[in-house]
Amino acid sequence: MNPWSMLGRDRDVTMRCPYPGMSRAMHRRWGWLENGKSIVPIASVEMWRFVCRCGSSLMPICLKTSLTGMTSALNHDLCRLHSFGRRISSALSWVALASSTIGLFGAEQAPLVNRLTPLAFKIAYESYQVDNWEILVSNPDGSNPINLTRSKEHEHYPQVSPDGTRICFTVDTGEGRETVRSLWVMNSDGANRKKLVDNAREPFWAPDNNAIGFLPQEFSKFNVIDYSTKGMSFYHLDEGKIEPHPNSSSLHHLYNPSYAPNGKWIVATVHAGMGVDHAILLIEARGKRIINLKIPGCRPCISPDGKQLAWGPSDHELTTAPIDLDAETPAVGERFVSVLDKTNHIYHIDWSPDSRYLSLSRGPVGKGDLSKPGTFQSACEIVGVYAGGWDILAVSAERRGILDLNAATLSDYSMVTTNGLSNKESAWFKPAARGKLKP
Repeated sequence: MNPWSMLGRDRDVTMRCPYPGMSRAMHRRWGWLENGKSIVPIASVEMWRFVCRCGSSLMPICLKTSLTGMTSALNHDLCRLHSFGRRISSALSWVALASSTIGLFGAEQAPLVNRLTPLAFKIAYESYQVDNWEILVSNPDGSNPINLTRSKEHEHYPQVSPDGTRICFTVDTGEGRETVRSLWVMNSDGANRKKLVDNAREPFWAPDNNAIGFLPQEFSKFNVIDYSTKGMSFYHLDEGKIEPHPNSSSLHHLYNPSYAPNGKWIVATVHAGMGVDHAILLIEARGKRIINLKIPGCRPCISPDGKQLAWGPSDHELTTAPIDLDAETPAVGERFVSVLDKTNHIYHIDWSPDSRYLSLSRGPVGKGDLSKPGTFQSACEIVGVYAGGWDILAVSAERRGILDLNAATLSDYSMVTTNGLSNKESAWFKPAARGKLKP
């Protein structure tokens, strides 16, 4: 990629020169950037902003002088800058030096929250509030949380339509094995709430914003285990009718399904069913093909741009990798991002609408708390199980390599919730304009 194609206009910034040995003329010509232990000279181009990849993050470099004067300034001052151990013949090599130096010295970056705050996105999630499961929506930086449900029923597992107008979710009524889990839908502002079907689990949206897929309950008596499902069906909102998947009779013990943006595939986890012990599968949306992706773990999630897959290889790891969903036989490539936490469990990974950020749930190992009404005893990551101490955080999906959350700084992650009230199952979305919400 031509790096100059990434230039864009931005406001100028003032940079302090920490190198007093330079002449006044050089002070005027060069901006200086101080990052932790590294001091890097930055040549500039009239208030243009060049975003270059610095090790594991994107760093904006604001530039000050004219492009036409840059070459002569570099040649004139080259001998004065030899203390940096580099000889630079062009503006591009100078910017490359700045990039590599920042990465080499592990310079401290700005907090991630600074990048999340301006985003025009929202995050929906489930939370256990005052003895009741509720669905909340907040800004990506965690500010302005709003409870959308506020009912006596237990709402969880929010999934937002691709156009941001509606949220489908599950509702539990009753207790224990007599619980009935139902599929509901409402506007993304909480209005126009409507029940669709009983004994339905793990809903997911089709790309057309009209059909909602769900997994029918395996037995008449409720079981909180996530893979207690049999078959797959679709509820069509425009017609108010249910349609079984073409291969529904062969689908057994699936959980956490989601559609590919191209509409060709549905990705899901299977546990002790369909001839395998545990696997992540691609299921043809309108056919009978099933592809075992042959990757360990569970709870897959396809990026909104359709180019990447995120999933959890274990209780303590979440990862992303490229996938070509338009290929005849899609396969997962080499891992791009890996988030680790050897102390806590990390689950429920989800993508921002621009595919640049990830959210996840994180908390201590546990088996629930049956003293809480409307909850069950099982692993904390399962829907309906109270997970005390669990919160949601966001990380960059563009940070290549391993991110150890126990050694991370605020430049690596940002908390979305901090109260530990069993905050799970986050779902990013870009809210629709109020006039576009469904009546």
